[in-house]
Amino acid sequence: MSQTLLRIAAVLLALSPVPVLAQYPDRPIKMVVPYAAGGGADSTARIVGQQMSQTLGQQIVIENRPGAGGVIGADFVAKAPADGYTLLFDASAFAANPTLRKLPFDPKADFIPVSLVVIAPNILVASPKAPYKTVAELLDYARKNPEKASYASAGAGSASHLAGEALNRAADLNIVHVPYRGGAPALNDVIGDRVSLYFGNTASTLGQVTSGSVQALAIGSPKRSPLLPEVPTLIESGLKDFETQEWNGLFAPKGTPPAIVERLSREIVAAVANPEIKAKLEKLGLEPVGNKPDAFARFLDDEIGRMAATVKSRNIKVD
Repeated sequence: MSQTLLRIAAVLLALSPVPVLAQYPDRPIKMVVPYAAGGGADSTARIVGQQMSQTLGQQIVIENRPGAGGVIGADFVAKAPADGYTLLFDASAFAANPTLRKLPFDPKADFIPVSLVVIAPNILVASPKAPYKTVAELLDYARKNPEKASYASAGAGSASHLAGEALNRAADLNIVHVPYRGGAPALNDVIGDRVSLYFGNTASTLGQVTSGSVQALAIGSPKRSPLLPEVPTLIESGLKDFETQEWNGLFAPKGTPPAIVERLSREIVAAVANPEIKAKLEKLGLEPVGNKPDAFARFLDDEIGRMAATVKSRNIKVD
C-alpha cells in the first residue's frame, strides 16, 4: 500500500467513532448540576452517578453550579468541550427558561439530549386547616372567595410557580401566588397555615404528606402513585388532561460524538434499571425512566411547548 493510501486510511480511522468509543472514558467525567447541593436534582445525580461510575470504570464527579434558575450551570456546560467529559444534569427549569429568560445559549441548538432519567410527579398539598379536602372543594371555595386562596412557590419561574399558574389556567381561577426563596420555606408556611396550597414534587413533599403535616389533595401524574394510592390524580379530580410533573435529564454539549452520546444513554438506562438504584429512586417518590436520545428530545419539545403556553397565557415574569 502506498504512503498516500496509508495516510488516508489513518485519517479515516481517526475520524471513526469506534476508537472514540473504545477509549471513552479514560478519565473522570464532570456532571454539572445547576442547582444547590442537597436538592432533588443533586440527590438524583449522585445516586445515578455513583452507579455509572462503577459501570464506566471512571469516577463521575458531581459539580454544583447554582444560580439564575439553572442558567449559570447550563451555560458553563454549553461552552465546555464536546468530548463527553462535561455533562449537564438538569431539571424541568431547562424547558421553562427559554420562555422565562433571555438565555446566553440556545437550549435546542447548544445541547444534545442524552436521556430522561427520572420523573417526579407534583403533589398538590394544602394546610391541614384548609376548609377543603378535595380538589372539587378547593375549586368551589376559590370561585366563591376570589383571591382568598393562595399558593406558595419556590420563587418566580420555579416549577411550583408554573404548576400553580397551570392550575389557575386549567380551572379559570385566580389563586394568589406567594413566592418564597426556595421550596422549604414555601412548604413550611403551608404547614403553618399561612399560605393555602403548594405544588411540591414527591421527593420533597412525600414525608410531610405521610406524617400528616399537610393534606394531599391530588397528584399530578397520569395515574396514582403506589406510594400514595389513596390520593387521586388531578385528572380524576375533574381537571381534564392536567398533569404536572418535574423531571431530571442528562445533556451533552452540541458536537459530542454520537458514539459517546449513545454510550451515555445506555449507561443511564442500565443505571435506573438496576434493582438497587431503582429502589432508592422509587423510595424518594421518583419514577425511573431512562430512554434513548431521540425519545428524550421528543419529550423535551413537548415540555418546552407546554411550559411556554402557561408562561405566556398567565403572563409570568421573572424579575
